[in-house]
Amino acid sequence: MLAITTLLSAPTADRINGIIKSLETKFGLDDVQATPDPHLTYQLAGIEELDTLKNVLDKLACTTPRFVAHSTGLGVFPGQRPVIYIPVLRSDRLNALHRHLLRAIAPLCSQTDRFSAPDLWLPHISLALHDTTPELLGPVLMYLNQETYNMTFEIENLAILRQEGAFFVREAVFELGE
Repeated sequence: MLAITTLLSAPTADRINGIIKSLETKFGLDDVQATPDPHLTYQLAGIEELDTLKNVLDKLACTTPRFVAHSTGLGVFPGQRPVIYIPVLRSDRLNALHRHLLRAIAPLCSQTDRFSAPDLWLPHISLALHDTTPELLGPVLMYLNQETYNMTFEIENLAILRQEGAFFVREAVFELGE
């Protein structure tokens, strides 16, 4: 499985890594670190033609100018293993990039994540997942609630993260145009 993402650059990535490290120190939550690079995911997909995908993403990146995105608040995907995240606000430019990306890679996908469909996609930056529990949710949210998560950051790349065992590692990064 591959993840098509935007990697966050410093200082945003540094701030997210600091939050993640504090959740590990205070609550023992470290599964989110299976993806060491803080990121925004557009699509999870089964793609066998990696070189073709790289060419498609390179062309899309070259023709897409960089733009600013914003985040605010905290969110939770509930369940036995709740996911705690920072929502990224959808904008016309972010939605357009997402649509163009899905259209460009659709012919290459053997399987996709249904929650990446344009009408279901909720862009976010994960802070905790897989090792959370409903019992930890309250204390973790009380702890996180001490700060605000209003961030402004640039969408400046498209990246492929490849699953390698329990980890998602950086396969390729394509810088967006100026």
